[in-house]
Amino acid sequence: QVQLVESGGGSVQAGGSLRLSCVASGYPYSTIHMAWFRQAPGKEREGVAYININGGGTYIPDSVKGRFTISQDNAKNTVYLQMNGLKPEDTAMYYCAAASTVQGWVLRRAAYPNWGQGTQVTVSS
Repeated sequence: QVQLVESGGGSVQAGGSLRLSCVASGYPYSTIHMAWFRQAPGKEREGVAYININGGGTYIPDSVKGRFTISQDNAKNTVYLQMNGLKPEDTAMYYCAAASTVQGWVLRRAAYPNWGQGTQVTVSS
């Protein structure tokens, strides 16, 4: 089983930037699909970025496109989420997720069996 540890969250003012990191350990070579999700209080957990570790393909939903980017450093078993132009509505707990296979939509929460503990992002106006 893959263990995931997120870091990099914090408090920033609107317009600021943060880079989140997710380090995978355990059996990372079986992990092909990794994604970032976020969950604000009282809201559903939503996917904000996806990356295919083998091919490098990525997907960013329209809700954050142009502001968020996802990247990887295979040598460090790490996936990053670069967030620019942050808005107060980006405030949430951000989670890293991993899977060996994904069927259907790549940002479907149920597709990912492995999750990190989350890192809090707070954006003030």
